[in-house]
Amino acid sequence: MKYLCLVYGDEAKMAEMNDAECMSCVGGLIDSGHFIAGEALQPVETATTLRIRNGKVSYTDGPFAETKEQLAGFYLLEARDLNEALDKAAKIPPARIGSIEVRPIRELQPD
Repeated sequence: MKYLCLVYGDEAKMAEMNDAECMSCVGGLIDSGHFIAGEALQPVETATTLRIRNGKVSYTDGPFAETKEQLAGFYLLEARDLNEALDKAAKIPPARIGSIEVRPIRELQPD
């Protein structure tokens, strides 16, 4: 089963993290066959939020909500169950200064 691990944290603290440590984590996940994809995101001030209401599109600079922690990136993992996904997510370095939201992927079925 696929699980999305959303990495949240304070951008200032995240910027102080060593990229090599995160890349080492990815290497371990690749070696164990759990890593499918992952990316770090640009700072929150580069975000644009899009909404469609009553058929009209609107754009807002920045994220949808003001929060203390921002979405910093994601890991897409393959795991046999939630417990294995949580075990792997606990090894993602930013978990020590932020949080990792782990959610199962809902497979969409074409009509």
